Amino acid sequence: MITFSSFAFGCRVNEAEKETLDKKMLEAGFSFNKDSPNIFIINTCAVTHKAEREARNLIYQIKRKSPETKIVITGCSATYWQKNKLYEELPIDLLVDNINKEFLVELIKKRLLNQKKDIQPRHLGGVEYKLTSKFLTSNRLLVKIQDGCQRFCTFCIVPYLRGLPKSKKIEEIIKEINNYPGKISEVILTAINTEAFGLDTGENFIDLIEKVLKNTSVPRLSFGSIHPWSITPQFINFYQKILTEKRLVNFFHIPLQSGSNTILKLMKRGYTKEEILEKLHALQKINPLSLLATDVIVGFLGETKTEFEETYRFLEKSPLVKFHIFRFSKRKNTAAFYMAKNLKEPTEEEKKKRAKALADLCAKKYLKFLEKNLCRLSTTLILNKQENDFYEGLLDNQLPIIIEKNKDIMPGEIVKVKVERIKNGKLVGKTDKNLSF
Repeated sequence: MITFSSFAFGCRVNEAEKETLDKKMLEAGFSFNKDSPNIFIINTCAVTHKAEREARNLIYQIKRKSPETKIVITGCSATYWQKNKLYEELPIDLLVDNINKEFLVELIKKRLLNQKKDIQPRHLGGVEYKLTSKFLTSNRLLVKIQDGCQRFCTFCIVPYLRGLPKSKKIEEIIKEINNYPGKISEVILTAINTEAFGLDTGENFIDLIEKVLKNTSVPRLSFGSIHPWSITPQFINFYQKILTEKRLVNFFHIPLQSGSNTILKLMKRGYTKEEILEKLHALQKINPLSLLATDVIVGFLGETKTEFEETYRFLEKSPLVKFHIFRFSKRKNTAAFYMAKNLKEPTEEEKKKRAKALADLCAKKYLKFLEKNLCRLSTTLILNKQENDFYEGLLDNQLPIIIEKNKDIMPGEIVKVKVERIKNGKLVGKTDKNLSF
C-alpha cells in the first residue's frame, strides 16, 4: 500500500486544489496517512517572500523527519521556482507547475513509482475523502470556480503564474456540489478573481450564485473572497433580494489593498477609495451584521507617511472590521519590480510599524463588532474544532463562537445559537432546541 499526505499554503483556492488532488490520489488507489506517508504533496503559494520561505521550511522539515518520504511540490512557488531555476538545491523528488497540476497524479505514478507496484483505481466514498480535509470534516465543501486573472495589478505575481482567467461552467459546478458523496452544510466558492468568473464562458458571478441556490439544497453558501470589481450595483441589489432566504453567509472578504488613491493608482487597482467606501456602506446598510473584511498591503512603493495615514483613516471610518495585513514584498517579473527603480520603498522597520498600527486598529474594530453581535440569535455551523468542553462554530456571518458541548450538537451540523458574552476576545453562546427566530 502506497500512502500520501498533503498540505496547502496560501488562499482557499490552494486548499480547494489540495482537496481535488487528494480525491484523485484516493481514486487512483493511494491511501491517506497523515503521519508517515510515502509521498507528501505540497501546494505552494508565491504571493510574498514569506510564503516561499514557509514552503521551503516545510520541505526541509519533512526531509529531516522522514528522509525516505518522496516530496512533490506544485502550485505558485513551484511554478515560480521552475521559471527562475530556484529549486535545484531543494530536496524534492518531483516539481509540477500550475499548467500541469491537473496531471499530478499521473506524473507521480510515472516518475516516482516502481511500475511493478500494483496501484488499482477504486470507487471513492465520502468518508475517506473527508479525512484529508480540515473543511470537509465540518461538512464544508470548497469549490474552485475559476482560476487566473486578467488584472495584472502591479504588485501581483499571480497572473504570471496562473495565466489568464479560466472558469468552470455553472452546470459543472452545480453537478460537483450535487454529486459530492457526503453531507454538505456549507459550500464555499473560491476563485483567484470572482470578477473574472465567466469571462471565457459567457456566464457571470451573480448567475452562478442564483443558480447554485436554486439548483442545490446546500443550507449555507459563502465565498472565500469576493473581489472589489464584483461589488457592482447589480450585486448589491441581488444581495438585498436574497437576504431573506438566509442561505448566503453574510461574510464578504474584499481584498482592497490600500485606502490611499495615490497608492491604488500605483497598484493599478482601477477604483478609488471613495467608490469602494460607498459600496461598503451599501452592503452594511442592507445588513448591519454582515462581516466585512479585507486584505491590505503596507509599505508599497511610494507609500510615505501621508499615504499610510490615508489608508489608516479610510479603514478607521469604513465598515471593515477585519484586516489581513501584508508587508509589501517585491516580486520578480511584476510591474512593481521595475517601478522600484524610480519609487522609494519604505524600510522593513517602517513596514513593521505600519502593520502594527493597522493590527491595533483592527483589534479595536473587531471587538466593537463582537459587541454588536451580543444577545442575538443565529444559525451556527459547528466546526470540527474542540477545546476542553467546547466546540467552535461559525455564526451566519462567519464570526467564530465557542459553544459548550452537549448531546444535541455534532461537528458539521447547523444549530440555533444565542450569543451570550465575550470571553478572551471570542464570542460564547449556547444552543437550545427551543430557540426561535
